[in-house]
Amino acid sequence: MTESLRFPAEWEPQSAILIAWPHADTDWADRLGEVEETYIALVAAITRFQPVLVCVADDDVQAYARARLSSARIDMDRVRFIEVEYDDTWLRDSGPITLRGNDGFRLLDFRFTGWGGKFEAGRDDRLVEALDDLKTFDNNDRQAIDFALEGGAIETDGAGTLLTTWKCLHERHPTVSREALDDRLAGWLQQDRVLWLDHGYLEGDDTDAHVDTLARFAAPDAIVYQACDDPADSHYAELQAMAAELASLRTRDGRPYRLFPLPWPQPVIDQDRRLAASYANFLIINGAVLMPAYGDPADHEAVAVLAKAFPDREIVPVPCRPLIWQNGSLHCITMQLPEGVVAA
Repeated sequence: MTESLRFPAEWEPQSAILIAWPHADTDWADRLGEVEETYIALVAAITRFQPVLVCVADDDVQAYARARLSSARIDMDRVRFIEVEYDDTWLRDSGPITLRGNDGFRLLDFRFTGWGGKFEAGRDDRLVEALDDLKTFDNNDRQAIDFALEGGAIETDGAGTLLTTWKCLHERHPTVSREALDDRLAGWLQQDRVLWLDHGYLEGDDTDAHVDTLARFAAPDAIVYQACDDPADSHYAELQAMAAELASLRTRDGRPYRLFPLPWPQPVIDQDRRLAASYANFLIINGAVLMPAYGDPADHEAVAVLAKAFPDREIVPVPCRPLIWQNGSLHCITMQLPEGVVAA
């Protein structure tokens, strides 16, 4: 493969979405029935527009998942199962980060450490290698990188600009300077500038402020972000400071970004623990944006905001309240695969 590589934006054409089916040996065991309903709704939404690759732990999990999806009248011609080991289902962070080249693809296989050693992640750390060994991908090479980086920690506009948060990267690599991180991220991800956010967080988030819960590119000149308009809320000061940071950022040609603030849902409390509900954790697919819905009145306003940010795409709400019990949401459990990278 030639060295002319590019990190595609999420809105570019995709071949499939990669997910992993929850089962009794994952951390979903206590609420498996609830989260399965979200996965069924997610697969139903994806397969309206494109294929989905579903990782399954074994034959029994595959048979069960196939039966559940088939009974939901999903187009099973667009569903492909891959038997592979995994610890949990957060494939945004354990899945491949794909670069497109002139004549193929490079799968970047960063270390996955369970968000800084918070959880066991040995099988998840080997997931990309295992999928590659199973010939899941076409016309590619895999680059193993001994550096902890999760896909949810980075956003690209597809044109060489990376957006990330200092809190997360500094937490993973406390002895590495921002300048050194700039150089490493730019080199590995083929970016020529890195935009850092110093503010923004969500209670209940154990990723140390992944950018995909806070601010997302909608176009090279547009950013959608999670706002908070309630001065009494504990997030108010930080998210207001993040909004000011975003307003100060400039596009490559020196213009302010077009900004789309998302509404603030009411707090979701589970056994005295606040859960991290963010509308910024949406997933862009071919022809649509899948939006996490939480059964909150703000769901409808969030649809309207995303429709303005993505005027050429259908906005499809997916019920995601069960996901935030484990502190993630829709984007966190998925990984897009660019057009051409999935083997026939």
